[in-house]
Amino acid sequence: MTWLDIASVSGFMITWAGYTVFARRKAKVTWSLSSSLQWYRVEWMLCMLQRDMRMPDAAIIGNLERVIGFFASTSILILAGLVTALSANKAAIEVLSSLPFGEQTAEQFELKILLLVLIFIFAFFNFTWSLRQYSFANVLMGAAPPADADDITEEERRRFAISTAKVIDQAGHSYNYGLRSYYFAMAVMGWFIHPVLFIACYLMVVWVLYQREFRSRTLQAILAAKGRAMEQRWDK
Repeated sequence: MTWLDIASVSGFMITWAGYTVFARRKAKVTWSLSSSLQWYRVEWMLCMLQRDMRMPDAAIIGNLERVIGFFASTSILILAGLVTALSANKAAIEVLSSLPFGEQTAEQFELKILLLVLIFIFAFFNFTWSLRQYSFANVLMGAAPPADADDITEEERRRFAISTAKVIDQAGHSYNYGLRSYYFAMAVMGWFIHPVLFIACYLMVVWVLYQREFRSRTLQAILAAKGRAMEQRWDK
């Protein structure tokens, strides 16, 4: 690897980890997609405790699990394709060599494929952990006190709702980490052409993620649904 390759990969790791830490901390002081959805999750669980029929709530969890299961299965298929690419590197290198600045050795190609393999393994673990956490939330919802239970105080109901919403929130974070891995994996494709393009790609990914998580119209619509302003925040 050249010094430019090493610098681009190091910057890639630092940028990914740095944005993850930045997003989690910023979400604690301002509205983001994750923090606004956590507010709605608590509201959802409070409403769930007031209902006798909770099949719609279980169906919502089931739909979320199906979406994440799709990404987990897709990660396995992508990993199988990447392993196949390692064994057929000569043909892939010939195709890449026909592109401007795409000429590279077999060792360089294999390193790039191995980076993608690590990223999708990370994504798979996050998706499967998210699935497990949603299954834990299903158990908690099944153990929720009945709506007409007289021996349960409002404080106990609220504590149960917040705890269950927190489990769902953690499942959402794991899903977000897995999905974010796909975005950064797309940036690695630029490395097959040139390290400078690689740097430009992962910086663009960070910009896109920031715009979607903190400044998107979707976020504004979510906040507007309850009349919440951006500077307000639900107190955990």
